Amino acid sequence: MHSPLEQDIRKNLRYNFTVNLLDGGFFGFALGFGSFITIIPLFVSQMTNSAILIGLIPAIHNVGWQFPQLLTAGWVSRLRRYKPAVLAVTTLERIPFLGLAVVAWFLPGLDRKIALVVTFLLLIWQGFGGGFTANAWTSMISKIIPSEMRGTFFGAQAAAANALASVAAVIAGLLLDRLGAPLDFTVCFLLTGVFMAVSWSFLSLTREPEDTEKPIPEKQAPFWRGTRTILRRDVNFRWFLLVRVLIQFASMGFAFYIVYAVRQFGMDEVTAGIMTGAFMFAQIIANPLLGFLGDRWSYRRVMTLGALAAALSAGLAWKATALVWFYPILILAAIGVVAIWTIGIAMMVKFGSEAERPVYIGLANTLVAPATILAPLLGGWLADTAGFPAMFLATAISGLITALVLHFMVRDP
Repeated sequence: MHSPLEQDIRKNLRYNFTVNLLDGGFFGFALGFGSFITIIPLFVSQMTNSAILIGLIPAIHNVGWQFPQLLTAGWVSRLRRYKPAVLAVTTLERIPFLGLAVVAWFLPGLDRKIALVVTFLLLIWQGFGGGFTANAWTSMISKIIPSEMRGTFFGAQAAAANALASVAAVIAGLLLDRLGAPLDFTVCFLLTGVFMAVSWSFLSLTREPEDTEKPIPEKQAPFWRGTRTILRRDVNFRWFLLVRVLIQFASMGFAFYIVYAVRQFGMDEVTAGIMTGAFMFAQIIANPLLGFLGDRWSYRRVMTLGALAAALSAGLAWKATALVWFYPILILAAIGVVAIWTIGIAMMVKFGSEAERPVYIGLANTLVAPATILAPLLGGWLADTAGFPAMFLATAISGLITALVLHFMVRDP
């Protein structure tokens, strides 16, 4: 017999599944015009040739998303409804794209160093905006989607995001090819901002009941007490955290694929857009498939397959001799990304009780943040000093180590 809260959640399940699917879909469509893997690195490459700075672009996004989550865990764990907090804070991760449009428009007349600093400040703002939203959003989704459907939901939402992102990426490639500066990147970032607003409107339609049964202590316990207890008693979670760290190094080469293809093989903007579309399309297929497999088979085994795919992707990039190699390279990278993010999130929210979940979510993200920033710095340093192939080889080795730890040391929670 379900409690009144569970009955309310299941009554609105189809509706909430749909509106949050649309939220994720249009969020992905927006990011297709402002991709951290292709569009923004190409934009920044107009201001600098530094592989380290270019590699920092997705890292800033990821670190910003991860680092604040433990800091917000105490606040989030005391909320009976997550939606109001999510709607308010998520604006911080959407507005900065309009700032990037302003930088792009004025770039021809700006000092390149000033433009670069402003661009990275906006990227930091965007990343941390996502991070302050993430714990509350993940907790909300885990509340309104029953546990036996979370892998399927996260997979379906990511597939919708990637489907629309792949379309937007091809359109962005055409815009960059046909529009002259400064209109090219300006239009791309403006479209990102517009569709971020559309995404927010669907998110605002979520029906989340108030949890009146959730025990909330009158006086909040010291913040670090609960985290130390969890880390001390949950050995499996500690191995999962190590995997989360290793995965950053197993994917550090992904951000350099497009830049390397442009520099080494002369890839043009249209081909870059098509390849980004192929990368997104592969995720469209992989997300629901791997999410379904995770729900019914094993999140750990699916993540292991993803780590092996990431290793093979980087290994092929290490040996690539022609531009055509980058189609399988990006497809395998897409499978790795799905296992790292989609399946990783689905597995992460299985740890701990309902009351402990925000702390587990925070630990699984904040403690990984140093590796998230270190990995691309290491990748950029290797690319600058030893060459891109050496960096791709290091990425492949990290992927193999990650797969071994997942296979032998981690259990499904």
